[in-house]
Amino acid sequence: MRARLLAAAAAAGLLLTLTACAGQTEPAASAPATTQTPAASGCTYAEAAGGVREVDAPPAEPTVSGEVSATLQTSAGELQLTLDADRTPCTVGSFVSLAEQGYFDGTTCHRLTTEGIFVLQCGDPSATGRGGPGYRYADELDGTETYPAGTLAMANAGPDTNGSQFFIVYEDTQLPAAYTVFGHVDESGVGVVRQVAAAGLADDGIAPATPVDITAVTIG
Repeated sequence: MRARLLAAAAAAGLLLTLTACAGQTEPAASAPATTQTPAASGCTYAEAAGGVREVDAPPAEPTVSGEVSATLQTSAGELQLTLDADRTPCTVGSFVSLAEQGYFDGTTCHRLTTEGIFVLQCGDPSATGRGGPGYRYADELDGTETYPAGTLAMANAGPDTNGSQFFIVYEDTQLPAAYTVFGHVDESGVGVVRQVAAAGLADDGIAPATPVDITAVTIG
């Protein structure tokens, strides 16, 4: 499974699609968003191909609630995260579960965009844009999602295909309400990503020139 970032010029400007199937990122138009409210009777994590690391699926009943603090420790600097477990219980439940199992440790943020849309994409241990945890789960959208600087949101391959890949918005970005927003990054952390973006892209035109390696994600 993969999660990739796709961008295409449209009448309203560049749109973003983050996918998780097969192949490398390439420009494409974004599909219309669906609207789905957070699960009230538990979360379903369905088996999916492409698991990069062996992990247990998160519990169906979320174990966290309210605002959950997390620290993303990277080679570029530390990012403080606040996760919204009440609005997006299944997404936060998955992120917390993966973090506690060390899934993100030793991974590299593989994708940076610097024109039209401004995001750093992480969460794929294979660093190819194709890796995932071996399961997928539904979107948690209400149709009001926006993506200002500091937004923490999920990459996907279309409706209800969330896995492990997520993106950090470092400048205000116009996107369709198709990507589950599950938290935000503090101002200092956004500054870290902006410094990475200022250094530009690597020779492949996809990865950041300044590598962003995740050493650990701690919860609480």
